[in-house]
Amino acid sequence: MPQKLMSAAQILSIYIGESDKWRGAPLYAAILETLKKEGIAGATVIRGVAGFGAHSRIHTAAVLRLSEDLPLLIQVVDSPEHIQRAIDLTLDMVREGLVTIQPVEVIRYTHRDKTPPSS
Repeated sequence: MPQKLMSAAQILSIYIGESDKWRGAPLYAAILETLKKEGIAGATVIRGVAGFGAHSRIHTAAVLRLSEDLPLLIQVVDSPEHIQRAIDLTLDMVREGLVTIQPVEVIRYTHRDKTPPSS
């Protein structure tokens, strides 16, 4: 059954490097755990094949030049209140990177039904 659509939503985008750490753990994993514990609707980590940031050093997954610091994008879509809470929780964790928010229109938000359909 579809969940109720939010009247207003935002998308939080956190751009970091794959080698970034938080208290000895991968930063992306620490951010996901933090957001999950806070009841944020969901988050996705997307691994880039190439990119560069403030240092203008290109990181790439090319076969001959395998980088261990590929760009990662963490995206979170939720209500503005939950996005603000996510920012409050994660902003200090991102020591190097980029954090943005944008308004977004949620068209559909559904999940799998845990009970199989009856035949």
